[in-house]
Amino acid sequence: MKFVISRVELASLLSKLQNIISAKATMPVLNNFLLEAANDELVLSATDLVVGLRCYTDTKVLEEGAITLPVKKFTQLVRELTSANLEVSSNGSALTEVVADASRFRIHGMGKAEFPTLPDFEGAARFTLKQKDLKDMFFRTSFAVSRDDSRYVLTGVLMQIANGVATFVGTDGKRLARAHIALDIDKEFSGSYTLPLKAVDEIVKNLVDDEDETATVYLLDDRIAVEGNNVNLITKLLQGDYPDYNRVIPETSETVVTLHVPELASLLRQISLFTSDNSHSVRFSFTDGELKVSANNVDLGEGQVSMPVNYHGPKLEVAFNPQFFLDILRHCYSEKITLGITDAYNPGIITDQESPVESGEQPSPLFVLMPMRLNEA
Repeated sequence: MKFVISRVELASLLSKLQNIISAKATMPVLNNFLLEAANDELVLSATDLVVGLRCYTDTKVLEEGAITLPVKKFTQLVRELTSANLEVSSNGSALTEVVADASRFRIHGMGKAEFPTLPDFEGAARFTLKQKDLKDMFFRTSFAVSRDDSRYVLTGVLMQIANGVATFVGTDGKRLARAHIALDIDKEFSGSYTLPLKAVDEIVKNLVDDEDETATVYLLDDRIAVEGNNVNLITKLLQGDYPDYNRVIPETSETVVTLHVPELASLLRQISLFTSDNSHSVRFSFTDGELKVSANNVDLGEGQVSMPVNYHGPKLEVAFNPQFFLDILRHCYSEKITLGITDAYNPGIITDQESPVESGEQPSPLFVLMPMRLNEA
């Protein structure tokens, strides 16, 4: 194997592989990336046996071949070099030589045969959509995913396809985020896929916001792949039945108020300083034309803030986790949201006012926040 490549280009490709390599690799070869050179194309691959990433770029290939190299040390070396171009070669053994101007380095690697084979998606169901739209679906929902491994299936984002629409859901049991997008796919096609959070994060990192760039999603029963920008990310799916999230979404709310996002976010950041380490709860008190948000902490003291709202009726109180509420506000794009509440015991529904209203459904995206126990004191 022998090829010449821009140092900057190689460094960029290697940076995409960094987060795929697990710090607790179960096999020595998983600390390496696979480097393949053929037909004036360079392919770099890495995997942790759950998530795999394959990057492509055109380059001048002088001799075809493949080798695996330690990703951490090789990346550090490439970053430290200053020459514009690098010549990389291997004579078929596990030794690879890197030439940069007058500098010369030899690195021990492993043969291609030891590297796990990434799956083929020939014949898989597929659909194409704008990269910015797929990024948005994951951005709107992945923050609500559970970080508790004991609830394994909730540690991923659900992608559910039915009737030509993809529904994305993230929840940890205390909050829920849901978003929809129409797909150019056979309306008879249906399926449910739970993507691990690591895969979702890498998909978001490798997609762009350009209106003209598209991504292709390939679907198999046990794994999916997302391809775009000369990058192909492949992931196994989380196994297990995702809970029926529709059961926790109230069909109606007795009270709906409009809230100004920047003002509410500022108040929540202030009042969250007065929550206790145990409860992380603040009281929302709605009275005619006003919302008061309060919290108290035995060790620190108490705080109360207020803002005008379009509420008119008897006093209504409910408690929420301020950090969870702030997370939702960070994933809303408009300056105003609507909050639907019924009482202190039922979930609150938060919707972004700029989101289009779908026929017969809540606007997308929709966020659900479970209430907390009201401290009567």
